Parts: sequence; structure tokens; C-alpha cells
Amino acid sequence: MVSRPARVAILEQLRADGVRYMFGNPGTVEQGFLDELRNFPDIEYILALQESTVVGLADGYARATRTPALMQLHTGVGVGNAVGMLYQAKRGHAPLVAIAGEAGLRYDALDAQMAVDLVAMADPVTKWATRVVDPESALRVLRRAFKVAATPPYGPVLVVLPADVMDRDTSEPAVPTSYVDFSATAAPDVLDRAAGLLAAAERPIVIAGDGVHFAGAQDALGRLARTWGAEVWGADWAEVNLSVAHPAYAGQLGHMFGESSRRITGAADAVLIVGTYALPEVYPALDGVFADGAPVVHIDLDTDAIAKNFPVDLGIAADPRRALDGLTDALERRMSPSARARADAWFERRSAHRASELAAARQPDEAASDPDALPTAAFLQELARRLPEDAVVFDEALTASPDLTRHLPPTRPSHWHQTRGGSLGVGIPGAIAARLAHPDRTVVGFTGDGGSMYTIQALWTAARYGIGAKFVICNNSSYRLLELNIEEYWRTVDVAAHEQPGMFDLSTPAIDFVALAGALGVPAVRVEEPGQAKAAVEQALGTPGPFLVDLVTGRGSKE
Repeated sequence: MVSRPARVAILEQLRADGVRYMFGNPGTVEQGFLDELRNFPDIEYILALQESTVVGLADGYARATRTPALMQLHTGVGVGNAVGMLYQAKRGHAPLVAIAGEAGLRYDALDAQMAVDLVAMADPVTKWATRVVDPESALRVLRRAFKVAATPPYGPVLVVLPADVMDRDTSEPAVPTSYVDFSATAAPDVLDRAAGLLAAAERPIVIAGDGVHFAGAQDALGRLARTWGAEVWGADWAEVNLSVAHPAYAGQLGHMFGESSRRITGAADAVLIVGTYALPEVYPALDGVFADGAPVVHIDLDTDAIAKNFPVDLGIAADPRRALDGLTDALERRMSPSARARADAWFERRSAHRASELAAARQPDEAASDPDALPTAAFLQELARRLPEDAVVFDEALTASPDLTRHLPPTRPSHWHQTRGGSLGVGIPGAIAARLAHPDRTVVGFTGDGGSMYTIQALWTAARYGIGAKFVICNNSSYRLLELNIEEYWRTVDVAAHEQPGMFDLSTPAIDFVALAGALGVPAVRVEEPGQAKAAVEQALGTPGPFLVDLVTGRGSKE
């Protein structure tokens, strides 16, 4: 192999791996590497104005394509700015590869300007972090980074590229990264044992998460729930792991408080966990999550998730789709006639009930025609009527999400993504990246007024590259989620309800999102009353490039 500078070889490696986009924010110590991009026109640099936005873009692109996404960060300040969103990506299992430049190995002893241990800084929020110290190992380290990011549990990795190492020559060849096939199948006797534990249940539940989506196991999950007669509850669920129209779909377990989840999980007499861990609340229950004597079976490719917090009767490291198919076959053999009759009767009742719920949700909302009401229902009803069937929704609406999912129910895998991991700000950049990944689809990103301000500068990136995603800011002039959470906290610790903390209110001064979007190059309109909804939807969907709607969903302390 011909010797060339490692900075060039790195780009050859990215080309070999078919990398189409590099999301980044440039800095001085990366300038030699980035300057070489002029010779690699097949790798497009997508410029963002702050590193939180960089990670949000990469996160959205990885989720939309289900492949590792590449991002470039600027030494310690860039990694520091990115930490919050890297945490989001780690908890959300996004396969991201971050490269970060630094001045060079030769300066390690000097404690020079911008010097910092980038590996130590990134370690808590990445799956793996490392530093290249020899140009002859630069490409194998990068290939390892892509492989680690794309190995369950998926997650972000960081590779630090010192400038003086990048300037030295290497003869290492650039070859495609070797990925691992994870279609592992559990042994028939193991699945039979699992079926034996579960077959006699009268009140079974499935707790499922995004591992189902990554494995393409939605149909297998629906079939198992139908056969077993089990409700399916989501935990760490941010993808369409089961259509909300499926009769077995029951909703999401508690996100904040384990006591909310325990009321559901503790009532089951058998539990199957698949593609998630138990349980991902902020304030989880420490015990009593499952009923005494209730068998618990856990299926996942992430072996760390199995029995992570609570014992299980059987843990199975296997591909969820194959394991669910095999377990369903085993249940059909193991379930008694009375158990099958119970499951059939349950499914018939659930089908009728779910059909009734969905029909009610499709009925015109009275608030949509009330001129004095907030415009939320009118806008969402009009948007649902006009969106094409293959539209992609990126949902960071938070407290407005129930209204959103009522009118735009998540039914199609890879066409609905929800925020995850606890960080705010992924809604706008996530929608931009989803549109970049699927330029032929209509993409609408929803966020809140508070969440939008974490990455509002992403609008500039959409305008710069003409990325025609649409954005809806659900503007309630407050951190409404915090208001709801503290009310639950007061109930939990037996504190009498009282006036909300003032720092939760965002109404003074009001943020002019229309002017702010315009300053960043994106046209926008404000919707304050139902009568403005139709025109706003028409304008948003009729604009070729990006467009923002400031949708008033509440009025903060003024209400």
C-alpha cells in the first residue's frame, strides 16, 4: 500500500465504509484533516453551529438509516458541549462514531491551551473511547470504532485524532469494516423451557423496548402477544416496536416513577421482557416490581440488560425476532386448551376495545372547531389529514405527545421516532437528519418551546443545505413536563400542592420563534387560534425547503 498521511488514510477508510455525511463543527486542531475533504467529494460535511446540534443530527441520521453515523467534534470544548447529547445517544442506543481532534502527542507534557484528557471526558457518555497514538493503527482503530458502535447494545464511541499523528505517514490499507451477524437463535430446548414457565399464565404481560425495532421483530412480537393473550407494555420505547393499532398494545410504563410501573408489572402472573432492561425510570422501584412467584423470562442481544436490576427465571441471549418466533411456536405446543381459550377470548375483547378506541380517536375533535380553544387539536387534525402515508414523525413534543399520537398514531416502523435518554433538543436536528436520510419523504419534527432552545441553531443548518424538514414547536410557555413531574413528586412525598416554581415558566419575556427562525433562514408562522391551523399546514407542506410552525399549546403562568 502506498504511504500517505494518516489524515488522508482516515478519509479513505470512511469512503471504504460508504460514509456519506460527516456532521460537525470545525476547529483549528482539525483543520489539516478537514482540509483534505476537498479531495473526497463523496463525503459531504454537514456544518452545524454547536456540538449539541452535531450529535442531534448524527443521532437522527443513525436512527433513520439504522447504520452508524459519523460526527466530528472540536477537541475538549467540542466534546464538552456534546456531552449532554452523547448521554442521550448512549441511553438511546444510537450507533454513532465521533472523531475529535487535538493539538498533538508532542504537547502532552505542556498543559497547553485546550489540553484535556478527551478519553476520560467522554468515557461516562460513550460505549468506548480511545486515542490514536500511532498512524499505522489509525484505520484499524476506526474500523473497531464502527464495529463497536454497531454491536448490541448500540451506542456512541469516540476516537481522538492528535494532529501530529494525523500528519505522519501510514501504509495501512483502507478496507471495509467487518460487522458481526447477530441473528443468533436460541436452542429449541431453551425456548421450550421458557414456554413451560409462561404457558399457564392468566394475566401475562410483555415488557418490550427498542431492541425489538433493531431486530425487525415487530410482527413476531405481535404474533406472540396474540398467541399468549398478553398485553404489551413499552419500556425504553422510542421506536415503533408494535403498532399502536395492534390489539395487544397497552401503552408505556412509567418514565419517571417506578411506582407507576409497579402497579402494572406487579399485577401480572407471568412476564416476558424483550429488547429492553427492567426498568428504565428516573426514580425506579427498588423491590416488588414483579409479583411473588411470577416467572420472568428475558430475551435480548444485550446480555448486560438481562437480570441487570432484578432476578429472572430464564435469560436468553438471542436475536429477538428469531427468539419470539420460536417461543411462540413453543407456547402453541405448551398451552393447554383452557389457556388457548383464555387467550382467544382475551384477544377478541381487546380487538373490539382497540378498534373502538381508534375509531373514537379519529372522530373530529370538538376543540378543533371551538374558536376560543387552543389550536392544538385543529392543527394536528389538519396535519393528519394532509400528511402522506409514508411521512416520518420525530416526536419530542413531550407533554403534547398524547395529542400528537392520537392524531398521528405510530403504526409504521421507521416512520416514527421519539426522544429518549433524558436530554432535550433532539427534535429539530433529528428531523433534519431524518429528511437527509429520506429526501423523498415528508418529515415533521415536533419539539417544545423549552426543548427547542437547546438546539434551535439547527434551523440554520436546514436552511444552509435546503433540507426540507418541517418543524412544529409546541409552545406552552413553560417547562410543562417539570410542572407535571413536581406535582407527582408532591404526591409521592406527601407535600400539599402549591404554586409552581417560577423557573418553570417561560412566558416572560416571550420567545418570538417566528422572528428567531427567520433570522436563521427558515420561514415560520405562529398559530394562536384554531382558525389559523389550515393555512399554516398548507403553507408548511407547500414550502419546498424547511418551515417552522410556532403552535400555541398553552400559555404558561398566564393560564
